[in-house]
Amino acid sequence: MTNKPDILCIGSVLWDIIGRTPAHMGAGADVPGRISRLPGGVAMNIAMTLVRFGLRPALLTAIGRDPEGDELIHACERMGMDTAHVYRSDDLPTDRYMAIEGGNGLVAAIADAHSLEAAGDKILRPLGNGALGDPARPWRGLIALDGNLTTALLSDIARSPLFAMADLRIAPASPGKAERLLPLLPLKNATIYVNLEEAGILCHRRFDTAPEAAEALVAAGAARVLVTNGGRTTAEATADGVIAADPRPVLVTRVTGAGDTFMAAHIAAEHRGRNREQALRDALDAAATYVSGDITT
Repeated sequence: MTNKPDILCIGSVLWDIIGRTPAHMGAGADVPGRISRLPGGVAMNIAMTLVRFGLRPALLTAIGRDPEGDELIHACERMGMDTAHVYRSDDLPTDRYMAIEGGNGLVAAIADAHSLEAAGDKILRPLGNGALGDPARPWRGLIALDGNLTTALLSDIARSPLFAMADLRIAPASPGKAERLLPLLPLKNATIYVNLEEAGILCHRRFDTAPEAAEALVAAGAARVLVTNGGRTTAEATADGVIAADPRPVLVTRVTGAGDTFMAAHIAAEHRGRNREQALRDALDAAATYVSGDITT
């Protein structure tokens, strides 16, 4: 294993097609705005932020051998990501995500990550065939894992010796997929990043605040969790207790990818040696800067 990456980003890497407008929107609205296409997906969003903080991530994902896939691979490489271990499928198309964002936040989104799900454990082969590790010498570094993988595959990861020595950082792909993380919740080498809604889904109850939700997730067996709540208080909890911080107020102009940015910035801060309180503050600042980006970005 030469030229070892700083972190593995496992999960969805796809094309984001995002329509944004400053107007408040409801069902059936038809308003002017901007439509952009850019590399996205949870694993990709995390990797892009990690690159900005000086880390070199390697991607473990499924990307089709179609023109969109070739373009996406080249975009990743130009940004400084290691794509040598990406599973390229001859018969699965490159995945896509489509979202509409208005002045009132995310209006609607559709994630077409069927190729990643169909590829299954093929994307994990480098962790077992010696490229990035094997059963006798499992990967011992950071792994960012997103919840776009199937429940069966996430359950296999929870039991796999290939992940047993890693510093696992885990996030659901969306509230609708939050329950997929349940097999990973008890892992002692895992840090789980969720928002308030996702925390409630994992605990099968509603929470009013992030500190309350973080404490409940630790009580449910999690070793370490971070719970965000939009522009309100964010919390981190372990068996040693809960810490919390408030994000700085900003004008929100985009929301897709904000949680991934927070997670990646927190990982990068800890990689630099920042303590718990400093890393939480750094992550909140990075997320605030991201969501306040220009509407045409």
